[in-house]
Amino acid sequence: MKLTVKPMKQSEAGRGLAAIDREAMAEMDLENGDYVVIEGADGRAVARVWPGYPEDTGSGVVRIDGQLRGEAGVGIDDRVSVEKADVKPAKSVTIALPSNLRISGNVAPHIRDKLSGQAVTRGQQVPFSFGLGGFSMMGGQRIPVKIADTDPSGTVVVTDSTEINVSEQPAEQIVGGEGGGTTEGSTPSVTYEDIGGLDDELDRVREMIELPMRHPELFETLGIEPPKGVLLHGPPGTGKTLIAKAVANEIDAYFTDISGPEIMSKYYGESEEQLREVFEEAEENQPAIIFIDELDSIAPKRGETSGDVERRVVAQLLSMMDGLDERGQVTVIGATNRVDAIDPALRRGGRFDREIEIGVPDKTGRKEILQVHTRGMPLADDVNLDQYAESTHGFVGADLESLSKEAAMNALRRIRPELDLEAEEIDADILDAVRVGEDDFKEAMKGITPSAMREVFVEVPDVTWEHVGGLEDTKERLRETIQWPLDYPEVFETMDLDAAKGVLMYGPPGTGKTLLAKAIANEAESNFISIKGPELLNKYVGESEKGVREVFEKARSNAPTVIFFDEIDSIAGQRGRQMGDSGVGERVVSQLLTELDGLEELEDVVVIATTNRPDLIDSALLRPGRLDRHVHVPVPDEDGRRKIFEVHTEHKPLADDVDLNELARKTEGYVGADIEAVCREASMAATREFINSVDREATETSVGNVRITMDHFEEALDEVTASVDEETKKQYEEIEEKFGKEEAETDREVSRTFQ
Repeated sequence: MKLTVKPMKQSEAGRGLAAIDREAMAEMDLENGDYVVIEGADGRAVARVWPGYPEDTGSGVVRIDGQLRGEAGVGIDDRVSVEKADVKPAKSVTIALPSNLRISGNVAPHIRDKLSGQAVTRGQQVPFSFGLGGFSMMGGQRIPVKIADTDPSGTVVVTDSTEINVSEQPAEQIVGGEGGGTTEGSTPSVTYEDIGGLDDELDRVREMIELPMRHPELFETLGIEPPKGVLLHGPPGTGKTLIAKAVANEIDAYFTDISGPEIMSKYYGESEEQLREVFEEAEENQPAIIFIDELDSIAPKRGETSGDVERRVVAQLLSMMDGLDERGQVTVIGATNRVDAIDPALRRGGRFDREIEIGVPDKTGRKEILQVHTRGMPLADDVNLDQYAESTHGFVGADLESLSKEAAMNALRRIRPELDLEAEEIDADILDAVRVGEDDFKEAMKGITPSAMREVFVEVPDVTWEHVGGLEDTKERLRETIQWPLDYPEVFETMDLDAAKGVLMYGPPGTGKTLLAKAIANEAESNFISIKGPELLNKYVGESEKGVREVFEKARSNAPTVIFFDEIDSIAGQRGRQMGDSGVGERVVSQLLTELDGLEELEDVVVIATTNRPDLIDSALLRPGRLDRHVHVPVPDEDGRRKIFEVHTEHKPLADDVDLNELARKTEGYVGADIEAVCREASMAATREFINSVDREATETSVGNVRITMDHFEEALDEVTASVDEETKKQYEEIEEKFGKEEAETDREVSRTFQ
C-alpha cells in the first residue's frame, strides 16, 4: 500500500516504530507488533507496527522517525510503499561499540533488553541508551551501536533468546551489508523529532524551504519566484540553529554555514570575497541552503556602525541576495536574537521574505522538549514530566536541556562512590542500575533559572499563606485577582472576563504587605520580578524609562510573571509636584502608564505594588485598567493578632502559662512587625536568663529545659510599643473609604454606559 510519510511524536522516536493509519492497518491485515517493510526511492527500512494516532485515521499516513526515514531514503510528505514483512527471529546478533566507549563486564544482557523487539540489519546503526552511562559519556547523546552481523542474515528481530556478541572491531570500521540498512555517516544528527514545542514554526520553515526545493514546478505553475530567505529571530536558546540543522539534514540539499565573526577580516575586500565564495559554492551545488548564524554581527544597521568593514559586508550581502545575477535554487536562513539591530534593507521581500519568531515555549512545548532530552535517559517511575512542564515558566529549550543534564549529573554523583575512576573501564551493571529520580530533578531545578530572566530573576522565599497570620479578606482578594486567572483560564474565557492588570496594597508600615506579595508569588507558581523603586532611577536621560521597558519586556516573554514594585510612591509620585529632579519621576510615571495600559496587551503579567503613602501616588496609575484593585492591609484586629502570635511562636518552646489570647488583647495597635519583635524580644529575655544562670559546660545538657514564660512576654511588651496610633489607623481607613467610593462610582458609570 502507498502511504504518506509524516514525522513521529517526540516521545516515541528512536524505538524503530511505524505508526500506521488504523484504517490502512485493517486493510493490510496488520496488528500491533507486526513488522512492515517501508520501501522508499533510495532504500528500505523495516519497522514494528504501532497503531496510528486518532487524528491520522483515514488519512493514509505512516509516521516514522528520522532514523527510519534515513534508512528508507525518504523525506516528510513523500509517498512510500508499505507491505507486511515476514521477519525471522534472530538466533544471534553481533554488535560493535564505538572505540571511545570503555565499559567492562557483560554488556550483552543490557543490550538485548534495550533492543528486544526491534528489527535490525547488518550494517545498521542503532542509537542505544546504556543506563546513565550512555547518556553522560557520549555528551548527552545515545551511543551509536553498529550491527556487525546477524544469524540468519537479512533483517531479523531481537528476542529474549537472541544471543548477543560484542565485535572486537569498533563500530567505525563496520560498513553496510545486505538489506539496505543505514551505513556509515548517513544517520541524521538532528531530525524533526529532536525539536520540541515548535511545530507551527517548523511547518512554516519547511513550507518556505522544502517545498520550493522538492517541487519547483508548483511555483512555476503559479508564475511566482520561490522565497529566497527566512529570518529566524527570538530569545537565545529557543532552537533557531537547531531548526536550520534539522532542515539541512532532512532535505537532500547542499548545506553551508557562515559564522558571522569568521568572515570578518582586517584586509580590505577580503570579507566581501569570502562572502562571495560561499554564495558561488552554493550556486554550483544547488539546491543549497546557506545558514548565517548571529546575522546581526555581520549585517548591523549601516547608519549606526562606525566600522567601514561592516558597511561593505552589508552591501555585499544585499547584492548577493538580490543582485543582477540570478541566484537559482539557493535559500538563505538567517538567525539572530537581535532582529532590530539588523540593517532594514535586508528585511524586505526578495531578501529575507519571511521573518519567523521562535518564541519561548508554552506548557505543551516544554513537555515535548523535556521528552526529547530525557528520551535516552533511564527515568525512575516517580518522575512526572507534566509537573516540570507546568512549573518551568519562561524556560527555553536550552534551559530545559540544562535541567535534564543537571538531573543526570545529580544521579551520577550518587553512584560516584561505587565507581573506580582510576580503572580504564566502568562496570556495566553499575551503570545500568542507575535511575534519574524525582529528587535529582528537584535538586536540578534549584540551580536553573530561565535564561531570559537571569538579570532580573529573584529567588522567591518559601513563604506560603500559612506564614501570613490573619488578613483573611485581603488574602481572598489577592487569590481572586492573581491566582484565579492563572488556575481557571477557561472560566475567565467563558465569562469574557479580563484578569486585573495590577494590585495596589496599602497600609501602615509593618502590616505584612511585602510578606503577602512573597506568598502570592510562591502560591501562583509564577516567575517573580522584584523591583525596588529607586533602583530604576538613573541620572542619564532616558535610562530610567528604558529600565521600566526592559522589566515589562522580560515579564511578557516569560509569562506568567508577577512584577513586584516595593515602595512604589518613590518612583510614581503625583506629576507636576516634583521639583529639581529633571522631570525623571514624571517620565517614569508616563512609561509605567504606557506599559500597564498601552497598545501592547499584558497577558499573564500582573503588577503588585505596595506603599504606605497612597496619597502620594499619581492618580492616573490608580484608575481601572492599571492598578485597578486597591487592597487595604489593615492594622490587625484581636483575632488577627492571635493568629500572628501563633505563626511566630509555632516552633518556640513556650511555657504552659503563656496565653496567646491574653497577649492578643494586650497588643491593641500592634502590627505584624511589632508582634514579631515582641516574640523575638521574649525569646531573647528567656535566652538571657538561661545563659546567666548556668555554667558554660552545662548549657548543652540543660538547654532542652528552657521555656519562654508569660513574664518574658510581659517584659517584651514593655520594650516594644505599638507603631500605629489611633490617628494613623483612622487616616488609612479614610483612604480605604475614598478608594471604595471611587470603585463604586466606576461600577455605576459602567452600568450606566451599558444601559
